[in-house]
Amino acid sequence: MKIAALQTVSGTSLQANLDRAHALLAEAAAAGAELAVLPEYFCLMGQRDTDKLAVREALGHGVVQDFLAQAARELRLWVVGGTLPLAADDAQRVRNTSLAFSPQGECVARYDKIHLFRYDNGREQYDEARVIEGGRTPAAFTLPSRDGHAWRVGLSVCYDLRFPELYRALEADLLLVPSAFTFTTGQAHWEVLLRARAIENLAYVCAPAQGGKHENGRRTWGHSMVVDPWGELLGQRADEGAGVVLADLDIARIAQVRQQLPALEHRVL
Repeated sequence: MKIAALQTVSGTSLQANLDRAHALLAEAAAAGAELAVLPEYFCLMGQRDTDKLAVREALGHGVVQDFLAQAARELRLWVVGGTLPLAADDAQRVRNTSLAFSPQGECVARYDKIHLFRYDNGREQYDEARVIEGGRTPAAFTLPSRDGHAWRVGLSVCYDLRFPELYRALEADLLLVPSAFTFTTGQAHWEVLLRARAIENLAYVCAPAQGGKHENGRRTWGHSMVVDPWGELLGQRADEGAGVVLADLDIARIAQVRQQLPALEHRVL
């Protein structure tokens, strides 16, 4: 199965971001991808965190959800919309939500980001909990590929990457990590964390990321990549800027490494 990790440098215009996302999805589909994954905040990187409130949607209705469903149908592609802001229980917050759509345009899975990023090194300060309401439930879906295999695809978002117990619970063949890692934390930890999650779960990892300097002044690390179950890089974007990272996944590779090193069977705790 061929998949695509899509890298963007999203800005403050919702429509401009959707137009760029559609171009990347079309490029992935033309290259033969069956699944294309957009990064966290692909639809908006506002001037302020509270800008998410103005574009939040109720589940099942809204400009961004309609865009994702239509793109999936038009391109005959499984599409995971990295994250978009959905309405939360708290009217002053949103859920940072990843939605998966089938080639028929049906929403088949929803995951609300569980772990909320907070960081302060004296120069950069982030606290997602000011605007985001955390989720509570892991989520996965089944993707029947064109070659007849059924892939279990686990959903996660960005800062979740630092919490390996989530990935253990997903028990997936393919783990998705749409992200907007900061330049600082990405440079230090992005690749090593992604490879660790692949190795310890003996699963593929697809990590599309925001990558570059945004209109709001933030700089994200990028380096979107796909990792195989042995921790080897199958594809990576080395440069900042929008682009598509393609990789071919082989379900037999998962069986091979899990047989050679049956670490998942050796779990005690």
